[in-house]
Amino acid sequence: MLSCPCFPVRMKIISCCAGVSCKVTSMASGQIFSKQTQALFYNYKQLPIQRMLDFDFLCGRETPSVAGIINPGSEGFQKLFFGQEEIAIPVHSSIKEACKAHSTADVFINFASFRSAFASSMDALKQPTIRVVAIIAEGVPEGDTKKLIAYARANNKIIIGPATVGGIQAGAFKIGDTAGTLENIVESKLYRPGSVGFVSKSGGMSNELYRIISRTTDGIYEGIAIGGDVFPGSTLSDHVLRYQNIPQIKMVVVLGELGGRDEYSLVEALKQGRVTKPVVAWVSGTCARLFKSEVQFGHAGAKSGGDMESAQAKNSALQGAGALVPTSFEGLEPLIKEVYTNLVEEGVITPIPDFQPPPVPQDLNAAIKAGKVRAPTHIISTICDDRGEEATYAGVRMSSLIESDKGVGDVISLLWFKRSLPSYCTKFIEMCIMLCADHGPCVSGAHNTIVTARAGKDLVSSLVSGLLTIGPRFGGAIDDAARYFKDACDKGLTPYDYVEAMKKKGIRVPGIGHRIKSADNRDKRVELLTNYGRTFFPSVRYLEYALQVEKYTLTKANNLVLNVDGCIGSLFLDLLVSSAMFTQQEIDEIVGIGYLNGLFVLARTIGLIGHTFDQKRLKQPLYRHPWEDVLYTK
Repeated sequence: MLSCPCFPVRMKIISCCAGVSCKVTSMASGQIFSKQTQALFYNYKQLPIQRMLDFDFLCGRETPSVAGIINPGSEGFQKLFFGQEEIAIPVHSSIKEACKAHSTADVFINFASFRSAFASSMDALKQPTIRVVAIIAEGVPEGDTKKLIAYARANNKIIIGPATVGGIQAGAFKIGDTAGTLENIVESKLYRPGSVGFVSKSGGMSNELYRIISRTTDGIYEGIAIGGDVFPGSTLSDHVLRYQNIPQIKMVVVLGELGGRDEYSLVEALKQGRVTKPVVAWVSGTCARLFKSEVQFGHAGAKSGGDMESAQAKNSALQGAGALVPTSFEGLEPLIKEVYTNLVEEGVITPIPDFQPPPVPQDLNAAIKAGKVRAPTHIISTICDDRGEEATYAGVRMSSLIESDKGVGDVISLLWFKRSLPSYCTKFIEMCIMLCADHGPCVSGAHNTIVTARAGKDLVSSLVSGLLTIGPRFGGAIDDAARYFKDACDKGLTPYDYVEAMKKKGIRVPGIGHRIKSADNRDKRVELLTNYGRTFFPSVRYLEYALQVEKYTLTKANNLVLNVDGCIGSLFLDLLVSSAMFTQQEIDEIVGIGYLNGLFVLARTIGLIGHTFDQKRLKQPLYRHPWEDVLYTK
């Protein structure tokens, strides 16, 4: 049973359970995060969100820590991974809508730019369900930050940032990119809680301190980077005082920096006895005195404005108040180890046992790039290659086709049959395309294209409507004609036996018959193709067989002539066989796959596009179009 039904899993978008409280954190206890904490993420950033979800999986969370995403102007869901499962996280267009949908999400992670960070953060603070707002943006105007701080304090809410990477509770919850990569998280033992509370101004130095603390202690319990701006939303002392009230935290590590006077509030808390747990502290920037003039370091607040704001003065004040302060940054690590060891010996700390966290599945693209997996290709192309300086068709460069004065038939031979066919073959292919480009405006394909174009549809829609009409009774008989003629001829059937056998099966003889043409009114296209084949082909065995079949069918009806589909089908068989460039298996495959109908589709595409343009130029609206209602013009 999952601890909260307010999360998305297995590509299902599940709405939040309004009225059901999933909060287990308490401001009184000092806790602001837990293993049940969920957040709303403002301004979609895939990598930080995925890193949060990967951390969830590493820690063994049952619920994803990101309940929803707020992306102004967008709605729907975003696919991400929770371990090996792909989940759908809801996307909302406004903060108010997201808070209403996910009433248990009390952390607002703001990845807005510095221009919109104030408005979005203030909007989030005004939502009753939001308790913590983390502002990642740098450069937020100081006046805006002061307004946010005042509102948050007046309403018992917490701001982390601006200019922060966020914070982390080990083994429970982390904000965005906090703690860096998974490798750093594992090395720093952040997948399970330790005994140390850590707070820093610098997010980058937090990563370094997490490693140091993991080497010298049993790890951190919680770490916060308050941000490097002059006016942080919450201070070092705010979080140290929280740590004082968290029983699991036995010692505190603080990393400050020169500039500002934030550290002095911690000095006062130590002097007043409000912090009784051991505090190991260091303020960086002691090198500033080596410069003759004032130096601005990386953060907006890291600029010494006087002796009180120097790193030396702060370190001295902290030490005087009872904090444990090393003489240099290099002494910080051994000092943390010494304090931790003493607490263990005194029985104050019982070291947290370590364990091996589950491995987070690696993204396929990253694994391929790292050479860890071999992924099979999804698509294989054996006819073309565009990886070089110019594309090649079946290994032949495009420029060589142009330079050698090749034609469309040569391109088709390379792309369809993956070889260069003799010139009489490519010329035959071109003849087929030329002669089949159009069958007139009344045949079904052209008719549908014309009607679609006159209905106001675009070129592609008009073309497709005509192409989809191609079938056994319109243009699609070439393959069937070749298939049946080949089978009958190869078996040695007489025209009589072949035709009568087809009749018994109830199958029309493909390639035979015409609505208009007859023995007395021959199709000129058949005549041209027949003459060409007899003149240039080494053998026209299948054509002659088809013509013998025609002689028999004409005894039954005057219009049962060999049509252009049957002529092309039989001649193409002769081309494949007599060219001696194809094996019997290849010939059977070509006929079976539908290569020959491809000629008709290619040819008719030319004609159907012409019909589309013709109707577009005429600009006539669609009207009732009887089959023969055609006005022919020059």
